[in-house]
Amino acid sequence: MNLADIARNKTPIEMFYHWEETATDRVYLRQPIDGNWNEYTWGDVGKHARGLVTALLGMGFKRGDKIAILSKNCAEWIKTDIAMQLGGFVSVPLYFDQTPETMRYVLEHSESKGIFVGKLDKPVWQRLKPGIPSGMTTIGFDFLGSDGDFPKEGEVQHHTKDLIAQNEPFEDSPVPADDDIWTIVYTSGTTGNPKGAVHVFGGTRLVGSRAMEIFDLGPDDKGFSFLPLAHVAERLLLATTSLYCGMQVSFTQSLDTFQRDLVSVQPTIFFSVPRLWKKFQGGILEKMPQKKLDLLMKIPFIKNIVAAKLRKALGLAEARYVISGAAPIAPSLLAWYQALGIEILEGYGMTENFAYGFIARRGKSKPGTVGQAMPDSGFRLSEQGEVLFKSPTLMTGYYREPEKTAEAIDAEGYYHSGDLGEIDQDGYLRITGRIKELFKTEKGEYVAPAPIEAKIASMKEFEQICLAGSGLNQPVAIVTLTEQARQIPKEELKTAIESHIEQVNRQLLNHEKLCGVIISKDDWLPESGMVTPTLKIKRSKVEDRYTQLMEQICNSGDKVIWER
Repeated sequence: MNLADIARNKTPIEMFYHWEETATDRVYLRQPIDGNWNEYTWGDVGKHARGLVTALLGMGFKRGDKIAILSKNCAEWIKTDIAMQLGGFVSVPLYFDQTPETMRYVLEHSESKGIFVGKLDKPVWQRLKPGIPSGMTTIGFDFLGSDGDFPKEGEVQHHTKDLIAQNEPFEDSPVPADDDIWTIVYTSGTTGNPKGAVHVFGGTRLVGSRAMEIFDLGPDDKGFSFLPLAHVAERLLLATTSLYCGMQVSFTQSLDTFQRDLVSVQPTIFFSVPRLWKKFQGGILEKMPQKKLDLLMKIPFIKNIVAAKLRKALGLAEARYVISGAAPIAPSLLAWYQALGIEILEGYGMTENFAYGFIARRGKSKPGTVGQAMPDSGFRLSEQGEVLFKSPTLMTGYYREPEKTAEAIDAEGYYHSGDLGEIDQDGYLRITGRIKELFKTEKGEYVAPAPIEAKIASMKEFEQICLAGSGLNQPVAIVTLTEQARQIPKEELKTAIESHIEQVNRQLLNHEKLCGVIISKDDWLPESGMVTPTLKIKRSKVEDRYTQLMEQICNSGDKVIWER
């Protein structure tokens, strides 16, 4: 029986039992600590998870209880998630770059009885610690050895290493019922309080096995986990898929060691987001300016050597699948990587359908689209062009929010994404904007930001882009700059931006043409409230901050102004 047959119709925890039994001594997780790789076999992970389950049951936790996880990505995150599935507990993953107020809301709204905490930088831990309700059981991860990792001994009530040492391994290997809750994933939320998407084990019988088949993954593959495991995309592509295909997963120690760790691992599947693809490009161009790169890439004999060296320097020399998601990526950036022999496949999904929506297929991608529907995704477009989903991976609803659930899922069981799309004759989906993000200029005509932002993004010097202009005579682009762009003299950069605006405007309808570009003085980070933890721009927040400058640029005739 091949792996696809074994994995079909299995839940993730059933697949874990398979690897625990058949690949006991094979390395599954690799965690760098103080410069050294710590490796954990499937058997090691099983002992950890089973000991932890016994401990949690002994502490009074019951099957169905919600327990949160607050940590950067690490081997312990995955071990803990497996323990929760094994014990029948419901995981509530938390973003570590949210506010303490938001975190407290999620903990209280989800009715979490406890929280696992680990691998946090000191400022992050100190900022979020007040968000943990008093009386909540706190459990610290056990691998922490670096001075940069918090919480320290004594800052939490329990540590997993002590709990496991004091308890015998849980011996049963239960199979969850399809309607048992697996996890509650809270949306990062561009407006209002986060909503908890409830996912049950029935949906997982499809999501992991199908992803494994689409990406042709197996035990010899290698993943590198660094995007938040609190987000469904990383949870699907790395945490869940690894349980189905048996691939090895490595982590990074810190931002300082990220590139070194990635190069060391050379993953065969790699997932990132547009902003980071832009940063990776900037790192290459800092060492090899575009003019020099263009010259070398024109020489047939040299071209392949240069491209191979750059792929290795990026850590992607062995990558078979390279994926981008969470936001649109500029076709020009896709073309830049394609020239290096790196085909970036765009994907599209959401918290509510566990990131199981559309994905480009290797060798068949179409820039500007998010690929074709994944099997059984139940996709269709409404009469208005809204993207709708109905599949086994769809959430059962928002936790304790029946009214919001009814707003999101119609009587036929379709989830209304809020995204507008177009489908071509080959089944490729193009996202054209969001229903709620359409805005009217003072001329009374609607503007869809997403397609225009994609055109603006072809300028390498721009990192984050937000198009706004409700009530103004013309739209305005607010942008942040790459590190490299900040080194360019202002007048030189201003001239280049003005030329770019002129080029973009030639491709737009009259009411869509930009009146100018505002350059933010700093990056938009989750802590500022300008973007979500998954780096989606909170358009209303950006508009509020730059209202005065937007009015100024539209009335002054200037094409480029800097925020002071």
